Amino acid sequence: MSIINAEMGSRTPTKSEVPRGARAKRAFDVTAALAMLIFALPAMFFIAVILFSTDRGPIVFAHERVGRNGRRFRCLKFRSMVVNSQEALRKHLEASPQARAEWEANQKLTNDPRVTPIGRFLRATSLDELPQLINVIRGDMSLVGPRPIVEDEVVRYADEIAHYAAVRPGITGLWQVSGRSDVDYEQRVQLDSRYVREWSFAGDIVILVKTVKVVLLRTGSR
Repeated sequence: MSIINAEMGSRTPTKSEVPRGARAKRAFDVTAALAMLIFALPAMFFIAVILFSTDRGPIVFAHERVGRNGRRFRCLKFRSMVVNSQEALRKHLEASPQARAEWEANQKLTNDPRVTPIGRFLRATSLDELPQLINVIRGDMSLVGPRPIVEDEVVRYADEIAHYAAVRPGITGLWQVSGRSDVDYEQRVQLDSRYVREWSFAGDIVILVKTVKVVLLRTGSR
């Protein structure tokens, strides 16, 4: 039994936990993601060339995340970190108690030594997330939804995990337009749960429009 099923008591989300209009949302996701991917291809090719010419490391990073109903999938991003990122993180956390405390609290670092100079730009502009349009087309993700989490974060969602597991995680969402990295972990969980409980198609459109503003202003980016 997976951790997420254990946290949910081995049950599936109830009808009240699953947003209405799921089919319409999926149809919109596929249509919009295909159009956005075609439009973004030149920029993606340019980014790929820069990344490859910088250190000859992998261009795209695929990290396992928890999806709808607890299904694991490989979340795609342009690589924004050094090749030996796990080792770099371990050494940094061992050397800095303050950084270790920040990581344990939010699973993020204000000054992350793993991030490359071009990676900082990609993250600040959210360009590193462009490959996730492929995840949307494949059915792993949605354009709008909860922030995709890793296995270790499941227990931190506690009773809210059923809401998270009821939908596909999103490229953007309430967290993205509510401060991003300026929002603490508990608030992120509440925003994810609120998104599912109050979902509407119009709400998704509002979040997508707000995301453009957030990205342009680089609000809460790290």
